[in-house]
Amino acid sequence: MESTRTEIEQHEVKHFSASGSNLNDYVSIPQFYTDRSVFITGGTGFMGKVLVEKLLRSCPGIKNIYLLIRPKRGQEVKARLNDLLGAPLFDTLRRERPNDLNKVIPIYGDITLEKLGISENDQALLCRTVSIVFHSAATVKFDEKLKLSVAINMLGTKRLVELCHRMMSLDALVHVSTAYCNCDRTEVSEVIYAPPYNPNDIISLVEWLPENMLDDLTPSLIGKRPNTYTFTKALAEHMLLNEAGNLPVAIVRPSIVLSSLNEPLPGWLDNLNGPTGIVSAVGKGVFKTMMGNEQNIADLIPVDIVINLMIATAWRTATIKPSSPTIYNCCTGLQKPILWGQFVSKSIDYMRKHPMEGVFWYPTGTFRLNAPLNATLAFLLHIIPAHFLDLFSRILGKRPIMVKIQGKLCKAVECLTYFTTNQWRFKDDNVRELITHLSPKDRDLFDFDVTHISWERYLEGYVLGFREYLFKQSADTLPSCRRHMWRLYWIDQITKLLAIIFFWRFLMKRSKKLRDVWTKFLHLLIQMARLIPFL
Repeated sequence: MESTRTEIEQHEVKHFSASGSNLNDYVSIPQFYTDRSVFITGGTGFMGKVLVEKLLRSCPGIKNIYLLIRPKRGQEVKARLNDLLGAPLFDTLRRERPNDLNKVIPIYGDITLEKLGISENDQALLCRTVSIVFHSAATVKFDEKLKLSVAINMLGTKRLVELCHRMMSLDALVHVSTAYCNCDRTEVSEVIYAPPYNPNDIISLVEWLPENMLDDLTPSLIGKRPNTYTFTKALAEHMLLNEAGNLPVAIVRPSIVLSSLNEPLPGWLDNLNGPTGIVSAVGKGVFKTMMGNEQNIADLIPVDIVINLMIATAWRTATIKPSSPTIYNCCTGLQKPILWGQFVSKSIDYMRKHPMEGVFWYPTGTFRLNAPLNATLAFLLHIIPAHFLDLFSRILGKRPIMVKIQGKLCKAVECLTYFTTNQWRFKDDNVRELITHLSPKDRDLFDFDVTHISWERYLEGYVLGFREYLFKQSADTLPSCRRHMWRLYWIDQITKLLAIIFFWRFLMKRSKKLRDVWTKFLHLLIQMARLIPFL
């Protein structure tokens, strides 16, 4: 075993040297970040939290991490930072190097405001000290109004670039986009495609057109794209290309980002976005059917894979100083594909193995391509039971919530259907080439090689993750939940049997022809039974 490991490491060193890198003058990623200050937008979001934790834990020499934070829902910036650093994903750092958390410094601001809402003093601080910028702030709501989507995804990017131009020692600006910003084409290379409109024209349109007229105009503006999110992210990329000038820029395009694979905790996530809300509803037994093609590739990507690529991308960008933005499609479809049908069936298997508390019915679910059939089943399996459960809740004096939950699920399904019924081919040549420039140690520490993913292990961690981190359910409750799941299984089987018997009796009572066929069939069975002893 040890000799095999040595052979692998020697092969990696040879491959690393063959890529043009020299171990003697190689600066590792942790060395590169030593004594550097980093500025992050979107640091309080799902990906931003993982980025902050990874930089602190794996680059211990980093100087400061400045986070752009705005007050939210009555909570001040300092309180939001404390909540961020108090999350479970920072447990290892709090236990092993608690003082490193002091390196995270809040910068009061707002991505939608002029100059990002940052004070003159803080602007001067950032321009004087920051050498790496990660721009991940964005509205990820697919159905966001165009005005706000432009303000955040486009104007926010433009204002950040203006700030970056003033930074004295900027070595890398990493912009987080999405693989689906070019979803109007089936094959997406690592290039910036020309958008249908000039980004500045769209900004001007949004600024002077009344919002109600803009809402009416939105469907024709976004064209073949399904929502304002993909539309504005595509325009932001092109605007970045025009505005960046001589800045060292790279763009990372992740596909559908889900829970962590390994770091900082397997299965960690903090939101119900994308498929997670629907999958967890299936696990609760309140969702059974939706539109989708089971044979299409579900281009899912663990969040820690994306973060490792972002950190390595900044390192590479600062090293080679590219003359134009380098694009990295962070996807699994080509190298480690999983089908939507496999994703759903495996998730259901693990939700039966590790059931949640409060499951209403035995988890089952599938994709369908027949829209009328899916709509009929959704009405029978989702809407009607929701009304019955709410009626029962009212009788017991409890608050009815199931109809409201089904409404939210229907909205989530509408947003996701476009991605489950279509398929894309995302080329990732730049990502695979970047791997060859990392030393074996850095490849291990900042692993973004998607071929290392085991979907079986990942999806089990995914189910356990949203059970623990989203629904706050302890592993101690699993034995009782499994007993409850076993009871639900038999209830489900008996209910199906009774439904078949009821339906059969209903048909028999109303069709003489069917009764005659059934009688002949029974007579035939009796005759065959009489012949069996003579065979």
